[in-house]
Amino acid sequence: MLLCDEYLTVTTLGDALAELQAHRGRCRIVAGATDILPWAREGRAGDVHVPVLIDISRIPELSGYQVSNGRVRLGANVVFQQFLTDEVLREHLPCMPYCAVWFADDQIREQATLAGNVVNASPAADGTPPLLAMDGEIEIARLAQGSIERRSLPVSEFVLGPGKTALEPDEIVTAITCTSMAGYGGSFQKVGRRRSLVISTVCAAALAKTDASGEVIEDVRVAVGGIGPVPMRLNDVEDKLKGERISQDLIARVSAMAADRVASRTRREYRRSVVCGFVQAAIEEALVACGAVVPGSAQREAAHA
Repeated sequence: MLLCDEYLTVTTLGDALAELQAHRGRCRIVAGATDILPWAREGRAGDVHVPVLIDISRIPELSGYQVSNGRVRLGANVVFQQFLTDEVLREHLPCMPYCAVWFADDQIREQATLAGNVVNASPAADGTPPLLAMDGEIEIARLAQGSIERRSLPVSEFVLGPGKTALEPDEIVTAITCTSMAGYGGSFQKVGRRRSLVISTVCAAALAKTDASGEVIEDVRVAVGGIGPVPMRLNDVEDKLKGERISQDLIARVSAMAADRVASRTRREYRRSVVCGFVQAAIEEALVACGAVVPGSAQREAAHA
């Protein structure tokens, strides 16, 4: 059971930071709060007592999004369901609808925030690989001598390990920014131990864009999760594909490089075999989504259906 003495609902970022300072070491920030009970259960040591919960879900500054100068800024309270229903977000972040549809269920998607998913720093977090592929950065705020100070970190530097981030005890994530990928095709592939409310064993996100002929890969971005202590971007895979003519054999051969990145403690051979196929499927699906034809991909999908 999760127990708390105080549940504070704040409506400004300044108030949230002030409460965080006042209760430092005794509090936990919640927004969607969809992971708070599972987090408490994972202790398996009886009741979990958090003296103060600070709810930031009603802070207007942390809601909504903006698209400007080729970047998309997502407030920390943006929930996964918005990536399915908001046409602007679907256009500029084309891998996120595929990610969101895999994420939990309808009710949880209405509450669960992308920022919270990243802050939890699970090696299998669904939201982190897409952000890595889209040059994601985390905006952070803290209170210093009564004024709000802000800093930003790339997602790759923010997530340090399982359950570990670069967030200091007196800081709050306020937004996530990433490159607009309008014009790209997107994809997200995932496998777990069950079909409903699945937690990733392996997941892969991809974005791709072709040249005017539709036959040459102009740009591709690939990131994976669940195969090591932190999600990772596959820059070597990307480099081997950029500028090359689309070929299923090429994509399969290059995707096999992902097996060497598996560093999980458990089910390593399984992950090595699965991740290659998922990277290949994600790249092919992203190419098809942007209008390209990948010879043989339809047959491969039918064979594995």
